[in-house]
Amino acid sequence: QVQLVESGGGLVQAGGSLRLSCAASGSVFAIRVVGWYRQAPGKRRELVASITSGGSTNYADSVKGRFTISRDDAKNTVYLQMNSLKPEDSAVFYCNADDGFLNYWGQGTQVTVSS
Repeated sequence: QVQLVESGGGLVQAGGSLRLSCAASGSVFAIRVVGWYRQAPGKRRELVASITSGGSTNYADSVKGRFTISRDDAKNTVYLQMNSLKPEDSAVFYCNADDGFLNYWGQGTQVTVSS
């Protein structure tokens, strides 16, 4: 079992920055991929960025060049640095961990970008 806790969301003006954190506990050694997803009201949940246990990263086209995903294995934490935020980035951001058998989700953290 893996438990995930997100933090770092909030209200920011367009052009600003936020850093989200996803702290993992439990069977963290089994995690293969950690992803950040977001869901805006009335929209489907979408993948924003992901990072594998080997450090490979992947980004949605809409955030390339603005968001950076990284990991600190000593802290069992994955970060999402978000720069040049736009109002359309507003959503609940969720952390997801995949151990190859199950998917685990955090409770989500709200990001609101004002114009």
